[in-house]
Amino acid sequence: MRHAGVMRKKGVRLARAYARAMTSDGQRLRAGLLVLLGALTALAPLTINLYLPAFPVIAAELGVGKGQVQLTMTATLVGLALGQLLVGSVSDAVGRRRPLLAAFAVYVVVSLGIAVASGIELLLVLRLAQGLVGSAGLVISMAVVRDTYDGYVVGRALSRLMLVVGVAPVLAPALGSQLLLVGSWRLLFVVLAVLGLVLLLLVALVMTESLPPELRRTGGTAAATRSYVALLRDPTFFGLVLVAGITMAGQFTYISASTFFFQQTYGLSAQQYGLVFGAGAVMVTLGTQVTGVLLGRVRPLRIVGGALVAALLGATAIAVVAVGVGTGPGRLVPLLLVILPTVGAVGMMLPAVPAIALARLSHDAGSAAALVGAAQFGMAAVGAPLSGLLGGSVLTMALVMMVAFALAGLIMIGVARREAGLRGAPP
Repeated sequence: MRHAGVMRKKGVRLARAYARAMTSDGQRLRAGLLVLLGALTALAPLTINLYLPAFPVIAAELGVGKGQVQLTMTATLVGLALGQLLVGSVSDAVGRRRPLLAAFAVYVVVSLGIAVASGIELLLVLRLAQGLVGSAGLVISMAVVRDTYDGYVVGRALSRLMLVVGVAPVLAPALGSQLLLVGSWRLLFVVLAVLGLVLLLLVALVMTESLPPELRRTGGTAAATRSYVALLRDPTFFGLVLVAGITMAGQFTYISASTFFFQQTYGLSAQQYGLVFGAGAVMVTLGTQVTGVLLGRVRPLRIVGGALVAALLGATAIAVVAVGVGTGPGRLVPLLLVILPTVGAVGMMLPAVPAIALARLSHDAGSAAALVGAAQFGMAAVGAPLSGLLGGSVLTMALVMMVAFALAGLIMIGVARREAGLRGAPP
């Protein structure tokens, strides 16, 4: 028995060395891997954002209010949250490729089903299912990064991944608004089905397995549950999960509300809205890259703390502009001058918080990534409809964002103090 245990430990070390060796074949291989992972991850933001310009059109065609249309986004976010918990755990047990293949195959079918949905009830159910299977690319890409890289390099890899992912929300509303010129909102989901099929083929033909059998978790559902419980019992990891989720809730308050107030309050067309939303997505992408440059030079906890302060100040400035300048056609520029830096500050946190969380772990990367992702999209599902339920104005959106960023900041102070206490150094 002792000999078998020694042999297993040696096998695990060799397997880890093999997985790490995947990063040592030169910059071309590393860049190719990150581009592939970026393409897989991009499906989630495309699923969320492509149909944003069509919200008013969907509400009119189905004869429902804007709050019910916003619930279709909430359903998708709930699906993304729950799906990551399932897919992340499964991928730790069976590897990364097989769950991706199954999920993308179902994604294609569900997307085509949405394209022919006749009522808001069916649309809600199918959007939930689309989120469930669309989560696979998101969580498994993060797990592959953790399989392949170590330490702060995880954060740098995630920041490069976010650069690729950043293109998706930039293009999605603009692409969606252009597609609305040639077809109905249903065409948008046909396009998503085609994208899902392309990714299915890429995984089948190009992607190699990053998790060797020796490193896979055994024990089935019970082992998965123990893994999640053990991760959540780590106070620092749990705090980071909350920060990631609450921050995303604040961000999605803006994303969900923006399509209505930009088009209905400020009088923008669907095409103009796509450009404005794209400008915000560019700022998010720039924020992720600033973090990528700072990682290794500045402690990640300080990056997150500074970004949270900036986001809170930005949300406060949005509220001040809404009250002091007012809203309506001709008053867009002052609002954009405060919204764009605010979402850029949120972008700085996107790679930093998962990097801190995942860098602490040398095992169960899929489960850890799943918990981070589930918290992000689960809390985003709460934040998305809040502004609409409270009136849908720019001011209510800003107030919800202020509360979210302030709460995340308080939790982050606790995380920083705990880490400082463990190191015996000031936070």
